[in-house]
Amino acid sequence: MNPHPRPLTRIAHEQLAERLCPGDRVVDATAGNGHDTLFLARTVGEQGHVWAFDIQSEALTATRERLAGEGVAKRVTLVHDGHQHLRNHLPDTAEGKIKAVMFNLGYLPGGDHALVTRPDTTLRALDAAMTLLAPDGIISLMIYRGHPGGWEEFEAIESWLARSRPETCLASHGVGDHKTPVLLLLGAGCGSTPFHKE
Repeated sequence: MNPHPRPLTRIAHEQLAERLCPGDRVVDATAGNGHDTLFLARTVGEQGHVWAFDIQSEALTATRERLAGEGVAKRVTLVHDGHQHLRNHLPDTAEGKIKAVMFNLGYLPGGDHALVTRPDTTLRALDAAMTLLAPDGIISLMIYRGHPGGWEEFEAIESWLARSRPETCLASHGVGDHKTPVLLLLGAGCGSTPFHKE
């Protein structure tokens, strides 16, 4: 057992970086403080585009500042809306062309912990993401189970996976009890990456 496992957020970035190319179009379904949005903007390059969603204006402000500081803001469309509405904000030409959708569920770090992602809206967002995903696209799901409502959201996603049956190429979780976070990568874009746990 590795006493110092890599952060799951780093694993998610590594897995997506292997599959994304300059010019790709991608979605950050939960912008938060902008870490994933910045990663995606750097990865898709000047010819690519990122749509980043959040319901909290403070999250979008933090994301905007982070992107501007790195000179990549023009590659990103920030959307002040819930991720369950992501199809409403992407052009029709994006259907079947989105190479990655990232979800980092839970609450905004440093924000109001009462404002959390919810199972009903997350499942609607996942359904929308599946219709937008390219044939070789990938969905990254970081699920935090330790906060109030987190375990229920995880169980709802497990049920959705059983019904929808997308290819699950990697499932990883930290060492510990049922409150540890979980990373799931979904989609044919996963290729031959094995299922494993850390």
